[in-house]
Amino acid sequence: MFFEAFGTDSFLLLTALLLFSGVFVAKFSSRWGIPALILFILIGMLFGSEGLGIVYFNDASTAQLIGVFALVIILFEGGLHTKWATVKSVALPSLSLATIGVLLTSMIAGLSVYFLFELSLLESLLFGAIVGSTDAAAVFAALKERNIKAKMGATLEAESGTNDPMAVFLTLSFIKLITSPDTSLWMLIPRFFFQMGVGLVFGFVLGKLASVSINKIKLDSSALYPIFSVAFALATYSITAFSGGSGFLGVYVAALVIGNSELTYRYSIFQFNEGFAWMAQILMFVILGLFVFPSELFTASIMLNGLLLSAVLILVARPAAVFLSLLGMNYSNKEKLFISWAGLRGAVPIVLATFPIVEGLENSQGLFNLVFFVVLTSALVQGSTISYVAKKMTLVGPKKDVPHHSIELISMGKAKAEMIQYQTNAESAVVGKKLHEVSFPNRANISAIIRDNEVITPYGETEIHAGDFLYILVEEKYKAQLKRTLEERVKKSKEKQREKQKQDAAN
Repeated sequence: MFFEAFGTDSFLLLTALLLFSGVFVAKFSSRWGIPALILFILIGMLFGSEGLGIVYFNDASTAQLIGVFALVIILFEGGLHTKWATVKSVALPSLSLATIGVLLTSMIAGLSVYFLFELSLLESLLFGAIVGSTDAAAVFAALKERNIKAKMGATLEAESGTNDPMAVFLTLSFIKLITSPDTSLWMLIPRFFFQMGVGLVFGFVLGKLASVSINKIKLDSSALYPIFSVAFALATYSITAFSGGSGFLGVYVAALVIGNSELTYRYSIFQFNEGFAWMAQILMFVILGLFVFPSELFTASIMLNGLLLSAVLILVARPAAVFLSLLGMNYSNKEKLFISWAGLRGAVPIVLATFPIVEGLENSQGLFNLVFFVVLTSALVQGSTISYVAKKMTLVGPKKDVPHHSIELISMGKAKAEMIQYQTNAESAVVGKKLHEVSFPNRANISAIIRDNEVITPYGETEIHAGDFLYILVEEKYKAQLKRTLEERVKKSKEKQREKQKQDAAN
C-alpha cells in the first residue's frame, strides 16, 4: 500500500491531495448543480481500495470519531451565523419538526421497512431512527448564499441544528432494545427529556461564558481568539455529553449565543470557523467515502431497495411528518411542501449507521449500505433541486449579499478599537445621504465602503447606497452607542414610512 511504502511523507501528500480535491470540488459543485457532499464522498471512493487502491479503510470506530468531531465543528459554525432575531420567530415550529417530526419520520420509514423487507420490527425501526433527522452539514451547505425566503431558511436551519438529539436518542434506544431485550422503552423516554434539558442549559451557560471570556481575556495574538472559540465548542460538546445531555444540541445553542453577542475579533472568529467547517466537512465525507465499498453498495439489491426506501422517505414519511408537526402553525401548504422537500439527509445518518457496526449487530453492514445509498439519493435528488423548487413555489427571497471580504485591525485588542460592519438596505435612514450629512457618534468614522464587491474610498461627498457594506472604525467604549444609533435610524425610517402610508391611505 501507498502508506507502507512512504510512511509519513505519503500521509502528508495524501492529505494535501484530498484537500486540493475538496477545494476544487466545492468551487465547481454549485456550477454543476451537484451537492458538494456527493463529490466529497466520490473522492473518498476514488482513493479507496476499490478505486485507485491508495487507502484501505475499514475502521467503524475511527469513522464515527471523525464524523462526530466534524459535526461539532459544522454545527458550531452554523450556529454562529444564525441570527436569533430570525430564528426566534420560527423557534416553536422548528422545535416541533426537530422532535415530533423526527419521531414521525422515523416511525413511518421504519414500519415501511418492516412491511417491505425481511427484517425484525426493532431492526426496521432502527433504520427509521437512523434516517429520521435532517442533516445540519447538508442543509447549511445547501442554503448558504441561496436566496430562499428568510422564514423557510431559518426554519430548516434551526430544525437541522436541533434535531440530532432525537435521532441519536432513537438510534441508541433501539440498539439498546435489540442488544438487551429486557430493557423497556418507557424507561428510556425520560432520558430524552433530560438530554434535551441539559443540552439547552449547558449550551446557554457555556455560550455566555465563551462570549464573556472572548471579550474580557486579552490575548497576545489576534489569531488565538478563533482557536479559543473552537476550544469552547469542543468543551461544550464534551462537558454536556459527560453530564448526560445532548452534546450536539449544547454546541448549537452555545454557538447561537456566541454568534448573537458582541465579540472582539468577531470577523476573524467567523472566518476561521467557516474555513475550519469546510475542512471538517471535506474530511468527514471523504472518510465516509473511504469507509464504504462500492462493490457492496452498488449491488442490484441495495440499489433497488434503496430507491424504494428513498421514495418512501422523500414522498411519504417526510411530508406526512412535516404536515402533522406543523398543524395549527402559520405555514401555508406550499411552505410545508417546500420544507418537506428540503429535508436533506447527509452525514448524520451515515455516522449513526456506524453505531450498529461498532456494537456488532447482525445485518449492521447491510443496514449501513442501505442508509448510505438513501443519503446519496436524498442529497442528489433533493439537494440539487432546492433552488428550482423554491423558484417554482415562489418562495424565493431577496438575493443574499454576503461580503467576501474583511477589514480588521491587527492589534485591535490593544488599540481598544474595532471595525464594525453594517449593511444598509432600502429602509436605512442613511441611504441616499452623503457622508458629511450623516452625524455619527463621536470617535466613529467610516473607513471603507464595499459596493458590488468593489472597495470605495469614502470622502465627504460619497453617497451611501442601499446594499453598501459600511466599515466603521469606532473605539470600543462607543461601540454600543454606534449600534443603538444605527438601529434607531432604521426604526425611525420604518416609522416614517408607516406614517406616509397612513397619510396616503387617508388622502
